[in-house]
Amino acid sequence: MGNQLCHFEFQVTDVAKTKEFYSKVFDWKFDDSMEGYTMIKTGTAPEGGMMLKPEGAPFPALQVYFLVDSADQTLEKVKKAGGQVLVPKTPVGDMGFFAFFMGPDNIGVGIWESAKK
Repeated sequence: MGNQLCHFEFQVTDVAKTKEFYSKVFDWKFDDSMEGYTMIKTGTAPEGGMMLKPEGAPFPALQVYFLVDSADQTLEKVKKAGGQVLVPKTPVGDMGFFAFFMGPDNIGVGIWESAKK
């Protein structure tokens, strides 16, 4: 696996305003069926999501997620390479797991492990 970019996520201060902006700029569509999270339908992979900026986050952000076979193994590699785990492996319903880490320049990176079916 090449650990391709599999999802992006906007963490914003105003979801409605951001949806209106990107629908005009990119003609994206949105799905608000998950509570507190808006799926972004770009029409091609990768698609994305949008949520209100978490209270403790210092500023709005664009987050990317890379596909991994195992979040646990990847987070171990992060630690061994000198990175810092910010959010441990966390389940997302029955879809899979996400986690966040920081590399040497303090850039947050997300990873996604799809649920095994």
